[in-house]
Amino acid sequence: MTSPFPGMDPYLEGYLWPDVHNRLAGIIAEMIAPKIAPKYVARLETRMVRDTLPGEDIGIMYPDVEVVLSSKVEEPQISYSSYTQTSSVTVSIPRIKPVDTKIPVVEIKDRASNRLVTAIEILSPINKRAPGLEPYLEKRKELFNVGVHLLEIDLIRRGKRPVHHQKIQDRHYTVNLTRAKNAWTDVWAFNVKDTEPIVLVPLAGDDPDVALDLGEALKIIYKRSMYHLSIDYKEEAPKPPFNEQELTWMQDLFAHKNDA
Repeated sequence: MTSPFPGMDPYLEGYLWPDVHNRLAGIIAEMIAPKIAPKYVARLETRMVRDTLPGEDIGIMYPDVEVVLSSKVEEPQISYSSYTQTSSVTVSIPRIKPVDTKIPVVEIKDRASNRLVTAIEILSPINKRAPGLEPYLEKRKELFNVGVHLLEIDLIRRGKRPVHHQKIQDRHYTVNLTRAKNAWTDVWAFNVKDTEPIVLVPLAGDDPDVALDLGEALKIIYKRSMYHLSIDYKEEAPKPPFNEQELTWMQDLFAHKNDA
């Protein structure tokens, strides 16, 4: 079973995203490895990120509210009183547990020296909002300063992008390539109606770039993981909401898929 969408399936941006993230990193490493061998190797690295403010993704990436709400009986209370002291309001605010999330990264290394040449980051919602956004932007700077290429795959519509430009602000998804020691960032920007681009993965020195077919990677993980069993396309896609024109297009897409 394949996704009804020609490119990125926005229904994957919800609670399925952690699984999508891990599988996509794995298949990217698998697809690239034979193209860069034997001089380079593609390896998966995992880092743990603590999401201390997961509230924005409760009901989206964290569907089970009970998982992240504290079980502590005594919750903090905040009292608000008017300046005239004529009324007051007391609000009980539930304490939200931090959520530890594993973030996979594809690293291309020079086999002889084990030197990191290119990092392929698949952005998580945690990377695109506080408090995780700032550390991620610092990491981008560090990679640039040490001469590492950075390919960022952003398939999450919500949150703040690490790269901004007026020509791409209305696009749903982007892939950003910042080459080592280069002040320019190349951006592939596309919408939910588009197929994903074939992007370039740079290597060291004068070695030529290799191509990564992002659309093919997503098709492979969708089929292998049988995501259609976990998605109800009659429901709304994860936030942010699409406009009326896009929703009409989706309904036609689903109807044609069912007729096929």
